[in-house]
Amino acid sequence: MTDLSTLWEVGLPLAGTAGGLGYAKVRAPRVFWSLVGLPVARVRFAVTYRSTMDVCGLTVQPSRLRAFMIRNVARRADVQPMPPKVRRVRGSSTGLRVTLRLPAGLEPSDVMAASERLRHAWGVHSVNVAEVKPGFVELRMTGYDVLRRVKMPRPVASGPMTVPVALREDGTAFVRDYLKVPHALTLGANQSGKSMYQRNLIAGLARLRVALVGIDCKRGVEQQRYAPRLSALAITPEEASGLLEALVEEMEARFDLLSEHGVSDVWELPDGVRPVPVVLLVDEVAELFLVATKKDEERRDRMVTQLIRLGQMARAAGIFLEVCGQRFGSDLGKGATALRAQLTGRVVHRVNDKQTAEMGLGDIAPDAVMAVTSIPPDLPGLAVAGDTSGGWSRIRTPELSTADAAAICADCAHLTPNVPRLAPFRPVVPIAAGSGGPVPLVKPIPATS
Repeated sequence: MTDLSTLWEVGLPLAGTAGGLGYAKVRAPRVFWSLVGLPVARVRFAVTYRSTMDVCGLTVQPSRLRAFMIRNVARRADVQPMPPKVRRVRGSSTGLRVTLRLPAGLEPSDVMAASERLRHAWGVHSVNVAEVKPGFVELRMTGYDVLRRVKMPRPVASGPMTVPVALREDGTAFVRDYLKVPHALTLGANQSGKSMYQRNLIAGLARLRVALVGIDCKRGVEQQRYAPRLSALAITPEEASGLLEALVEEMEARFDLLSEHGVSDVWELPDGVRPVPVVLLVDEVAELFLVATKKDEERRDRMVTQLIRLGQMARAAGIFLEVCGQRFGSDLGKGATALRAQLTGRVVHRVNDKQTAEMGLGDIAPDAVMAVTSIPPDLPGLAVAGDTSGGWSRIRTPELSTADAAAICADCAHLTPNVPRLAPFRPVVPIAAGSGGPVPLVKPIPATS
């Protein structure tokens, strides 16, 4: 009886603990990693570090001076190859960060080439290598698939024109920094999560002191709900043509202002005279290129020319482009390739064909094309982000409903700046139900004499 009670007292807590850890591993991977995965990974890393680096080919022969000191001072006959020196080890709720000092003869690309072998050796989900500074690299290990259930880290980088949009596969935030990457292209098929990416971007921009300008030629079905926070909105190709003309006029006026003050960028202007930044959001760029009749070709060519001008020069004037579409290549017509060349940032979601992936990333990160074509359809929001530096990473946007994004825009409506040249295109905000006024169904047209 005593043995049975002892077994009951000891076995029941152990079974409960094992069951709780098993549940946490599936439902709360952050908790499981912090309690079990992180201690095990740190011990495995410390014990097997030298041997793992040796078998992965990440060791070098010591210098003659070091070899002389080992033989004559340390009195050791065998001089072993040297692995990178560990400078810092940090644990987090998603993985492990290790800073390495590379010895002479190794470069970051050598460590990157061995990242898959290091992942299997240390039993982690992924190993990403980032160069910190010359001679130093950081191994960013993740203990589980952080993109399966997206939870944005806190805190994230902040700045006058920075918006955290998604989560990278190494557990860090993918931040849209308009001062570093002024223009960007986002591609994705239907149900790929492209609209979710746009919603997160608009919700982040709505909290900043910027003017949001939308072009949604699908009669505004996507961007009309964000009207309280938009300084201008075009819902037809005709309105888009006029809006682009107004943006080019605004850009030219800002260049005159820069010339008067003898500076080359709006951020060099004093706070009192600096114009508000403008972000142009194009929902479906193909609608600006496609024409049904020959008489529409002149308007199309004019719009494409204005977009190219904005892409080439608008950054210094504080005007930035966010272009979205399902497919974007030379088959759209004249000027498509020239416009794409101005869009530095690239985010490509799941696409219908390999050619679309090559249009988005083939010219800046050819290695990322295969990663795009392997995105499964059951993970909406998963995408590959690249830039002209050749680097790329997998990202995924957190889930944000349309109603929540619209509510954020409504709450931040007081931040909507008034840009006089864009005032004719200011959208009409529907009156909320129960306010006692009628809901306008059409955009009013001012009478002319």
